[in-house]
Amino acid sequence: MPYKILHLSDTHGFHHRLSALPRADIVVHSGDFTMNGSQREAIDFMNWFCRLDYPHKIFICGNHDDCLYGANIDGLDNNVHYLCNSAVTIEGMKFYGVPMFMNDCTTSRQTLHYANIPDDTDVLITLTPPLGILDFDDDVNYGSEELLTRIATVQPHLHLFGHIHSQFGVQILNNTLFSNGAIMNDDPSRLRTPNLIAFF
Repeated sequence: MPYKILHLSDTHGFHHRLSALPRADIVVHSGDFTMNGSQREAIDFMNWFCRLDYPHKIFICGNHDDCLYGANIDGLDNNVHYLCNSAVTIEGMKFYGVPMFMNDCTTSRQTLHYANIPDDTDVLITLTPPLGILDFDDDVNYGSEELLTRIATVQPHLHLFGHIHSQFGVQILNNTLFSNGAIMNDDPSRLRTPNLIAFF
């Protein structure tokens, strides 16, 4: 039986404007849920996310969410999972999340985080796209070459990311479905509908 995953990213504080979201078994937010990176914004998002009516909910942090760098997040509902270079298995699927904190990106730590993605990952969640896949904007490919290299080895079924707002969409390459779920566009009053993915 297929499971439906609702993927969104880059809400940047506008999550309350999302209404009538599609039904799914699992909702995944791949980072940048705040705009200014304040603790108030992060708490507001987590309260909203926990209230969503989905059986399972997963989120990671993006470069805008630096207030949670090194944070130990307690008090989440049992069906809400914060992944920070960590995994959770749901319905037999292993989800692994790698955040994008600027303190890691300015050192070699981010490269190490990508290298440590487990070989048995079914669904990989990052904010950053892999190089050359739904990552092009302003005549530049913003994706990570290290991430692309690791994906070629792991070969996850799904890779969920965002970051590059103009490249919202899905692409299939070498048996991996890549989803850029950045729902923010030039007009915050008209957010995109998140990607709904059937997973077998």
